[in-house]
Amino acid sequence: MIEVRDDPAADVAELLEAAAVAGGHVVLTGGTSPQRAYELAAERAADWSRATVWFGDDRAVPPGDPHSNFGMADAALLSRLGRPPRVMRMEGERGPMEGADAYEAQVRAELGDQPGWDLLLLGLGPDSHVASLFPGRPELDERARLVVGVPEAGMEPHVPRISMTLPCINAARHIVFLVTGESKAEAVRRAFGDPPDPTSPGARVRPAAGELTVLVDRAAAP
Repeated sequence: MIEVRDDPAADVAELLEAAAVAGGHVVLTGGTSPQRAYELAAERAADWSRATVWFGDDRAVPPGDPHSNFGMADAALLSRLGRPPRVMRMEGERGPMEGADAYEAQVRAELGDQPGWDLLLLGLGPDSHVASLFPGRPELDERARLVVGVPEAGMEPHVPRISMTLPCINAARHIVFLVTGESKAEAVRRAFGDPPDPTSPGARVRPAAGELTVLVDRAAAP
């Protein structure tokens, strides 16, 4: 399950390109490790015009805010593509609850109640959170919704969030974790060890009928 790579961001860039060129529904995430993958993917100058890009979570801020996951992905990747994809961003400026309702409606309208994402990219926080699903928070146990508002973030920046839920995430055909840095090694062990820690949000990411790939650098390897 865990694959240790010298440069996992480069591997993720290749996976993103392949899914986009195939016209897939691709879910992006935030964070510094994905940012490097996005920059590398942009340099590959592939045709993303048949793809649709979604976001697994975002902060409840306008797209130009420094905390915006969309803003980071747009600067690193989307705005640099000569043939960009259709982009379905979370409208964080509407607030966590209204923004979540709107995004869930978009997901269900496009892909139904079981959105089979072709590629869904995730990071892993040092507390083992995924998307904006934090340990011990009620959003982690949500099963009816596909997207929820997160009024209180479990770590900095402490701004409200919008997040896909575990049922939405686990509907993906291929989930890829990109995890780098020594500070994440314990989180990787908790999420993907034998046995995994049941209190870890990462341990609950297991696609129902898809593939799970965990790409880590040597520092993050448990």
